[in-house]
Amino acid sequence: MRGVVMHAPGDVRTEELEMPVIVEPTDAIIRVTATCICGSDLWPYRGIEQLHGPQRMGHEYIGVVESVGDAVSLVAPGDHVVGSFVASDNTCEICRAGYQSRCVHQVMMGSVGTQAQYARIPLADGTLVVIPGEPPADLVPSLLAASDVLGTGWFAAVAAEAGPGTTVAVVGDGAVGLLGALAAARLGAERIIVISRHADRQALARRFGATDIVEERGEAGVARIKELTDGLGAHSTIEAVGTQESMDQAIRVTRAGGHVGFVGVSHGVSIDGLELFFSSVHLHGGPAPVRRFLPELIRLIWDREIDPGAVFDLTLSLDEAAEGYRAMDERRATKVLLTTE
Repeated sequence: MRGVVMHAPGDVRTEELEMPVIVEPTDAIIRVTATCICGSDLWPYRGIEQLHGPQRMGHEYIGVVESVGDAVSLVAPGDHVVGSFVASDNTCEICRAGYQSRCVHQVMMGSVGTQAQYARIPLADGTLVVIPGEPPADLVPSLLAASDVLGTGWFAAVAAEAGPGTTVAVVGDGAVGLLGALAAARLGAERIIVISRHADRQALARRFGATDIVEERGEAGVARIKELTDGLGAHSTIEAVGTQESMDQAIRVTRAGGHVGFVGVSHGVSIDGLELFFSSVHLHGGPAPVRRFLPELIRLIWDREIDPGAVFDLTLSLDEAAEGYRAMDERRATKVLLTTE
């Protein structure tokens, strides 16, 4: 089968790989029908996150079940499925509390690699959710988005306590931030302020429900959002980048008593304890428990109530993955979908 391997920063290749096989009785093998490149894949691509030898890439996927282990009972060969970027048993105490991404048996799907024609899915009963049927072609991008970026943006909005009457600020105009704006709108937020300097992303943010666009960053961005909120700041803030600047801005644009939902993978971020103390904000985030939200997100997509697949603005074949990485790295694309046929 064909699959994507990163050999070094900037060095992505599509290669012939061995077919996956059932290892544990709780495994399933799926034929991947669509996969994609995530913003978090750019951390090792840019050399910010260390690689330890050639690494198979990808953690977002939809597909068709090919075979299952003896202990799998909830999915069967022929099922069309969406899975989370974190495999979980969905039965442990942490899972039952709604934090499947921190399951006591969790497996990060990036360690498996789903930018490939086939993939082994650990803990299949707890990880995979069956789609009502074979998805129409136009719903494939949205269902794929549910595997990570939509679920992550949704968790960010929930963690930030976005809801009726709230003003939500979104720090980060990548796919997760944009879908965080969509989630905030669905959750009933009254005002959604998205920080973005890119016209195409600003337009998509407004399509998803943004009411205001702020182009300033840093202290100027903080001042502008304070100006828009009568000096108080946002009730709810989504941090969808993972840098020191983005975390500082998220905390500083949030009003006292407000909530920050942070889902950007943190790199080099530290928080000043005294500043946090006097900010009086709530911080809640981490790897999104996408599995918690998947059934509802699939329903919303299947019923065409939301269109998160609009974040994909470039579609390439698996063999063109290297160009997809370049396009995202150079910000020529917001998010790249990879076809596997």
